Amino acid sequence: MVILLVDIHIKPEHVAAFREATIENARNSAQEPGVARFDFIQQRDDATRFRLMEVYRDDAAMAAHKETPHYLAWAAKVADHFAEPRTRQIYTNIFPADSGW
Repeated sequence: MVILLVDIHIKPEHVAAFREATIENARNSAQEPGVARFDFIQQRDDATRFRLMEVYRDDAAMAAHKETPHYLAWAAKVADHFAEPRTRQIYTNIFPADSGW
């Protein structure tokens, strides 16, 4: 498994639109065959901060995700919503075992 954590800071005036667009992207992303999990969460004490936790079966699935129509539509919709560039960290799964996903 390949686990991608994406930290996102959105301009306050774009929070509602970002949430809507990202929920749609997450819903479609979770249906991709190479995606084991796709979570979208919002920070409780700062509504402008979000995190994506994306779990892919392998590197190819992570690359394929960025070519999907729903990802490309999301990227275009939210391009001007960011207060600062996203940060990404890639992790390797330890527990539970990959078969547990």
